Amino acid sequence: MRVITGIARGRVLKTLEGESVRPTSERVKEAVFSILQFEIEGRRVLDLFAGSGQLGIETLSRGAASAVFIESDKAAVAVVKANLESTGLAEKATVVQTDAFAFLQTSGLTFDIIFLDPPFAAGLVQRALPLAAAITAPGGIILCEAPFAEKLPEEAGALKQNRVYKYGKTAITTYR
Repeated sequence: MRVITGIARGRVLKTLEGESVRPTSERVKEAVFSILQFEIEGRRVLDLFAGSGQLGIETLSRGAASAVFIESDKAAVAVVKANLESTGLAEKATVVQTDAFAFLQTSGLTFDIIFLDPPFAAGLVQRALPLAAAITAPGGIILCEAPFAEKLPEEAGALKQNRVYKYGKTAITTYR
C-alpha cells in the first residue's frame, strides 16, 4: 500500500496484519480520489475508523489543510502515527484513540471531507452517518465505503445521497 500522489507520493504505508483488517484496495482508493480530485486543497478532513490512516494521509499528501484520524484500536493508532511520521505529514494531523461514535457526538468540530470506512459489520455506517452529517461543513462531502449489497439511507441530516460507485463487492457512496 502506497501514497498515490502529492508530496508523499510513493511512500509505503504500514498496515496491521490479520483477518479483522480490511484496508481500502488500491483500485477503490484511486476511485475515491478521482471523485475528490478538485475538492481537497485546503480542506479539513476526518478519517473515521482510520485503520492505517491511508485515506486521510492521501488527502494530506494532496494538499488538505489538516486531518483528524479517529481509531479505537491502540495498535492501529500506532500504525497511523508511524505512517504520518514516515510521510512527513504528522504536523498537519491529529490522531485520537477513541470510539468513533463518542467523537462524533462530542468533538464540536466541523469537517469538509469525512471518510466513513468502518469494519464491514452490519449497521456501523448507518449509525455513524447521521452523526457525521451533523459535523459536515456547508458544501462538504461524506464518502462511505461499504459492501455493495448493504443498503445505505437516501438522506443523512441535511445531506442527500449523491452517487454510488461500485467496485467489485465494494461500494463508495457519496453524500452532499
